[in-house]
Amino acid sequence: MKKLVVMGLAMAMTAAMVNGVCTQPVQAADGEGLKVALLLSGAANDQGWNQTAYEGTQKACEKYGYELAYTENLEVADISAAFADYASAGYDVVIGHGYEFGDPALEVAETYPDTKFICTEADASADNVASYVMACEQTAYVEGIIAASTSESGKLGAIGPIPGDSLVKIINGYEDGAKSVNPDIEVQTAWTNSFVDTQLAQEAAKAMIDNGVDVIKHCANACGNGAMTAAVEAGIWCQGDSYDQSSLAPDNILDSAIYNLDVVIDTALGSVADGSFEGDVYNLGMADGAVEVLLSDNLSDDVKATAQDAIDKIVSGELEVERDYTMRQ
Repeated sequence: MKKLVVMGLAMAMTAAMVNGVCTQPVQAADGEGLKVALLLSGAANDQGWNQTAYEGTQKACEKYGYELAYTENLEVADISAAFADYASAGYDVVIGHGYEFGDPALEVAETYPDTKFICTEADASADNVASYVMACEQTAYVEGIIAASTSESGKLGAIGPIPGDSLVKIINGYEDGAKSVNPDIEVQTAWTNSFVDTQLAQEAAKAMIDNGVDVIKHCANACGNGAMTAAVEAGIWCQGDSYDQSSLAPDNILDSAIYNLDVVIDTALGSVADGSFEGDVYNLGMADGAVEVLLSDNLSDDVKATAQDAIDKIVSGELEVERDYTMRQ
């Protein structure tokens, strides 16, 4: 496998700057190296939601001999233009990472029937559009168990970015897990309405801490890193999301919800490689290796055992976590 090199992508984007990262041409199994583009709502090095997608897509493209380009920090209003620009430039597959990419993918896919569009955490499907949904509510449920088992105040904080089904299900799963341990526990929720503004999450976390919260969970992409900063400054516990975030709060972190986008994207691009691609919505969870919980050494042995028991039951199917898209607060 040839080494990845950084290259400028010679393509005029009408709405956003494009950062191209491509492999040198590598022969795929069928002798044809396709061109893949990845669209991200934040930075590709955010140590979270976007970085795990970038690294997972990079790994899959190396495996299948595809060239990769990406655009980061896309605003919602710019997504359709980014999809269209890549499709019109001859890209064979365009991936949108996040629920907010679903509707724009459907819109653009009608104009470019020969391009395959793949979305994560969306419910979009058409002949040339497939979505892959991770059971992030499963990891959130386990994190709720951990938080409720660790909290001394009986008050937990949960911070999300812009409300959407893929985020709401996490907050609800977290609350359900916590209440399975302590039915009377209080879960305070805040939405920052930003994927990238760390200051907003930090301020929301500080308000929660002032109100007695002693564990903070976030699912707010790069924005959520501000919540972890607030937790460290206040000396309370926090929980990471999307990626191993222990380096952000080594003495304060209880766990990280891990979204294995390498598994998800490999599954998606593998269907392109073997010709089995079909537009549909596919669900992947703990049993598929798509999501997991990384337990910190900061956890007590008892809490680790309780969390692991829940994980084992989810994987075996003995414990089913409800996927609830209802805004509760």
